Amino acid sequence: MLTRLLFGFSMMAICVMIHAGGLAWALRWLRRHGGLPAGFWPGTRLFVGIAVWVVSLHLLEISVWAAAFTWNGAMPDMTSALYFSAVTYTTTGYGDLVLPQAYRLDGGIEALTGILMCGWSTGFFFAIVNRFYEASVTTRT
Repeated sequence: MLTRLLFGFSMMAICVMIHAGGLAWALRWLRRHGGLPAGFWPGTRLFVGIAVWVVSLHLLEISVWAAAFTWNGAMPDMTSALYFSAVTYTTTGYGDLVLPQAYRLDGGIEALTGILMCGWSTGFFFAIVNRFYEASVTTRT
């Protein structure tokens, strides 16, 4: 069990590093490109771009978990592992694919990691929307 916890926490740390790097890159990109644009369509385009970027980070994290499950032999192939990881990471949990008993703790840690990363993404997105709103209110007054 200690080995599984160490594995799970290592995977969680990798996901945190991916997410931190990706969100930091997005913030630097926003600063370099003049921050938040004025107007409905430019703002909408920015939010769609941020959403695509954040979902891409999640998909990369899901892929890392899937690769680890395939490499460990916990899933028969990468396609199954990607599906299982996506369902687990998002806490959808269909249950049509399950990990072998020795690896089941890993699935729980992946789900908790997914909740944490999705919450972080939500907070990031909210901060961007809030700055956009504050900027629009200041320009109107």
